[in-house]
Amino acid sequence: MNPGKGTKRKNIKAGYPGSGVDSSGEEKALSGLLRWVNKTFDFRTGQGRVCLPVGFYANVLEIGDNSGLAFSTDGVGTKLIIAQMMNKYDTIGIDCVAMNANDIICVGAEPFSFVDYIAVQKIIPGMIEQIGKGLYEGARMANVNICGGEIAQVKEMIRGVRREHGFDIAGTCVGLVPLDRIIVGQDIEENDVIVGFKSSGIHSNGLTLARKILLKNTGFKYDKYFPELGRTLGEELLEPTRIYVPEVMEILRSNLKVKALLHITGDGLLNLTRVKASVRFNITKWPRPPAVFGLMQDIGQVSDAEMFKVFNMGIGFCLVVPKADAPKVITIAKKHGTEAMEIGYTSRDRERSVYIEPKKLISKGSEFATAV
Repeated sequence: MNPGKGTKRKNIKAGYPGSGVDSSGEEKALSGLLRWVNKTFDFRTGQGRVCLPVGFYANVLEIGDNSGLAFSTDGVGTKLIIAQMMNKYDTIGIDCVAMNANDIICVGAEPFSFVDYIAVQKIIPGMIEQIGKGLYEGARMANVNICGGEIAQVKEMIRGVRREHGFDIAGTCVGLVPLDRIIVGQDIEENDVIVGFKSSGIHSNGLTLARKILLKNTGFKYDKYFPELGRTLGEELLEPTRIYVPEVMEILRSNLKVKALLHITGDGLLNLTRVKASVRFNITKWPRPPAVFGLMQDIGQVSDAEMFKVFNMGIGFCLVVPKADAPKVITIAKKHGTEAMEIGYTSRDRERSVYIEPKKLISKGSEFATAV
């Protein structure tokens, strides 16, 4: 569970409020839930002790001998609707593994096992097998096993866009990290370098807004071909979330001074502020995003502030390292087929803000605004 952020927006044609996502209501509900969840931290001391406050990408439990068990849980949201539209289910499992394994590595842990939960409107063996194929592929890429799971038939609760094919999927990933090597951005200093890893596209966040812009508001079908995408809308939106585990594990084992690891998911570039140190993230250059983002922005007349708040905009993962270590990080990432580049640096800031210089945007709490 991650702290929510408000979603008040101005001067945009399309945005999350209009797409049916009530982020402000989610924030209020989450605070009420956490009032009770946080009380449970006192139930265990010693073995099983919770090592971090809620709000980082994963939490860590003390299990003895300086070892911590890292936990993260997540689903893939309304990307499931795209899978149903296309009647194609063999990649959605990759997304489910990715969303969890990419979070586990953000505390410096190595993921090693995963469990899934699949709720279905009706048991359709071929669909379930395709989901399993994707889970296998995601597990292979993240180097984790799938030690169990659950399939629940809840016809009265689940509905989809394809008759009897409604489903939901979520997972939980666990990993190990020495307690004295937990990374939550506590050691970030002024003038450390931000290295960005390219995304494979939208990943698994912001699909409600993406569907509203590209499908609902336009009347386009998922099989509409766009030359700038080089494929259909459905194929683009279903592109699996990139898994960054292999390159990050090699980086962590290379005696480089990794100070923060940041998975760019919901809330876009605001994810950079999920660190312990009081710093500003100054983004000085930004690679050209995949074409789907420009397509959404043009069709939906969406502001830069909204785009960088909702989507990864082409960078799916970031590391903060000393400047001397940045070239080695980039080399290791490229060795694993991930394009990486320096995108900025850190400076002192008690407000933990993000400044996107190429777009003249500064974070103000849970939003981006034009920098003065």
